[in-house]
Amino acid sequence: MTASAQFKRSPLAMVVLGILNLEPMHPYAIQRRIKEWGKDKVVNVSQRAALYKTIGRLQEAGLVAVRETGRDQQYPERTVYEITDAGRAACTTWLAEMIAVPRNEYPDFPAALSFLMLLGPDGARTELARRAKTLREQLAEMAADAEQAAAMSLPRVVMLEDEYLRAVTAAELRWVDGVVDDLAAGTLTWSWDSLAAYRSESAEPE
Repeated sequence: MTASAQFKRSPLAMVVLGILNLEPMHPYAIQRRIKEWGKDKVVNVSQRAALYKTIGRLQEAGLVAVRETGRDQQYPERTVYEITDAGRAACTTWLAEMIAVPRNEYPDFPAALSFLMLLGPDGARTELARRAKTLREQLAEMAADAEQAAAMSLPRVVMLEDEYLRAVTAAELRWVDGVVDDLAAGTLTWSWDSLAAYRSESAEPE
């Protein structure tokens, strides 16, 4: 099996290949381009070390290669990378798989919801209300970004990830608001006694 076939894809690796598919670049420029294009909403590039590590792994797998290394008086030595033919093929394959096949990525929120009962009804309502407030703020920021993109007449295809994130965030907010309302109305509630009884029943041997 080739190194490229063994490479474990990641969102950041896919984004790096996508950017290098357009033009060769050094890591600092890649990080800057990711932020300029707003792709830092979907991949984490806050730590440049993670970007360098990803590029190194891509190079070891033969998906990117060094094009040139340059130096001038203003900047330290910079290595410019370019995508290889294997990298273009991998990028296309990853894109197709990541778009077509849903994947359970185990985010924090559902994991926390699975133990929401530990906060008690009042605590759960308080924390979910805090989450709803944050979601509303995020939606307001997304709406402002969408207005800016519309003013710049950006093609819809380059803003689809923003469109998706707005839709998902809006759907989550509706659901969280509904749970908060149920907690406030008392239609969703529990007690330690009721949970203990359920735990005892589920632990009984067959």
